Amino acid sequence: MGGQQTEESGFSNQDQAVDRLLEVYNAKKAAPRGQAKAARVAKYGAMRFGEYAAEWKAGQRDLGPASVAHLESLLSIHLLPLVGSRRMDTFDHKVVEGFIQTMERNGVGLAAQSNAFDKLKAILLDAHRLGLFDDNPVTGVKAPQYDPKRVVIPSPAQLPGIRSAGDDSFLLVADLMSGCGMRNGEAFAVNLNNIVADDVYRISEQVNRTTGEYDRLKHRKPDEYRDVPLPARTRRSIEWYADKHGTFDGYLLRHPGDPSRPFPHYHIANQWQRIKRAGQTDIPDGMVVYSLRHFFASNCLTHGIPITDVAEWMGHKTIEVTYKIYRHLMPGSISKAAQTLNLDLVA
Repeated sequence: MGGQQTEESGFSNQDQAVDRLLEVYNAKKAAPRGQAKAARVAKYGAMRFGEYAAEWKAGQRDLGPASVAHLESLLSIHLLPLVGSRRMDTFDHKVVEGFIQTMERNGVGLAAQSNAFDKLKAILLDAHRLGLFDDNPVTGVKAPQYDPKRVVIPSPAQLPGIRSAGDDSFLLVADLMSGCGMRNGEAFAVNLNNIVADDVYRISEQVNRTTGEYDRLKHRKPDEYRDVPLPARTRRSIEWYADKHGTFDGYLLRHPGDPSRPFPHYHIANQWQRIKRAGQTDIPDGMVVYSLRHFFASNCLTHGIPITDVAEWMGHKTIEVTYKIYRHLMPGSISKAAQTLNLDLVA
């Protein structure tokens, strides 16, 4: 009769009947989930990468202005021209490999290749979590690697001539970057009040390159900070500059034309170009101002400081970033490790 349920029959024992009931229950329970996944796959799988990336970018609300500008640059220059029109459900490891190979053929620098791949990986991982792919499309793909030779670092013998080649602000910035591992913008926001101990400086903000204003740290939430070692010479440079030029609410570096404004990025960049053109200082080929920060990492690692500590002090998002850039600076080898391990074995 209509509306009546029918009974299943033919079970030889109670266990078979129970198993069948569980099967029916699990199938009913999974159906809405399976339907929801199918709907997601149908909607997003047919979406073009450019459209999906736009939705993904809108969800990155924790990014600061400089990071947003960097993301938009990577999308517009590298990602969208190559894969922007591709349907999301057509990505696999061969497509990702082809993306990297195309960048290589186009002569894209290794740093830009790596950054572009990282963004593609993040977007595809987001799609993978939605269920668009049975297998993660980047699994097994060899990521672009920085060439360690491209990280040009001044030697200890070259550093004194470089740090003293500009004006007082250039010397202070050089000492903060090489002594504490600060990024350029972090050094521009140096504040006397952030010396929290004789040998500890608290990095709590930066001068944002895009806005020219004080801003939160890269990869950090507002009010987050990181404490870094403060070598005695760097502390003396801070105190010397404060005594000679004074401070503004504790800030040492201010806009040369308007002390009420933060220190501009271009001031050090312009000095660096003049120093290089003058040719009176021993500057290695390919060295940039940021190389002074690389000096800090090199100084730490070549003296046996753990890379985990170095990654934290430099404010890297993950230790993989530190390892990728500075692995070649870490002292030791298999032979040295064998000798070290043997010390207690023969005791």
